[in-house]
Amino acid sequence: MNESRKPWHGVLVATALPFKDDLSIDYDAFAEHVRFLANAGCDGVAPNGSLGEYQTLSEEERARVISTAVEVSPEGFTVMAGVGAYGGLQSQRWAEQAAEAGASALMLLPPNSYRASDDEVVEHYRLAASAGLPIVAYNNPIDTKVDLTPQLIARLHGEGLIVGVKEFTGDVRRAYEIKELAPEVDLLIGTDDTVVEMGLAGAVGWVAGYPNAIPESTLELYRLSTSGDVADLERAREIYRDLHSLLRWDSKTEFVQSIKLSMDIVGLRGGTCRPPRGPLTPEARAAVTRDTEAALAKGYK
Repeated sequence: MNESRKPWHGVLVATALPFKDDLSIDYDAFAEHVRFLANAGCDGVAPNGSLGEYQTLSEEERARVISTAVEVSPEGFTVMAGVGAYGGLQSQRWAEQAAEAGASALMLLPPNSYRASDDEVVEHYRLAASAGLPIVAYNNPIDTKVDLTPQLIARLHGEGLIVGVKEFTGDVRRAYEIKELAPEVDLLIGTDDTVVEMGLAGAVGWVAGYPNAIPESTLELYRLSTSGDVADLERAREIYRDLHSLLRWDSKTEFVQSIKLSMDIVGLRGGTCRPPRGPLTPEARAAVTRDTEAALAKGYK
């Protein structure tokens, strides 16, 4: 591990969560998956994000997911706890729980109970920041209906409430405007199918989905895309062309089911999702299977 790396830098895997047949959490399998990702060279995990189906978990389950990840993480391996919630007081409580459990950073959506004003969004982040851990804002206006615009990100950073932003809009142009307005804010890639573009724009981290299934190849793609060495881009483009049809599933509505299916195909523990997420349609299942097997056939892993 790079001792100079900030906890929210590098490839932080938004972990999928394994369930047993009765849809209870398989904590042993989750712990094993965190160890697997650490051994593969990932820099950390981001549990209780959208990919971790946090909305379907009880309070006890959410807390235990974070404590389990912390307990099995090797030294220097980041646990960036997802603390998104409908209300600010709930996010504050999850931030405090994560700090007590030993997490080293937080990932926080804006309030997602209704379309909050800028002042309300700032207060939401202020409540979570009171727990004392660095916060990476998570901008996903598609799901939350609240857009962390570059101007709002700059305000949050200027008030000392966030250290970075996970950009999930897919609009790479925003990266440049964010850095113009807040040069010190850290950009984190939020969608797997914008890795090269965001790397060129100066991203220093990736909250990633597909490393759950193919960590070695996606790690290589990230390192090549963010090295700053133009000579690395040729190989990055080659990997990107081969993997892009697969990485694209991370930005689709059924991304959780898709990534879990890819995990099953490569021999890892993906499995089913909790309601309301049902099984993929036969057409989507066939497409994810085709894209995953095509990547494996070319030696990606």
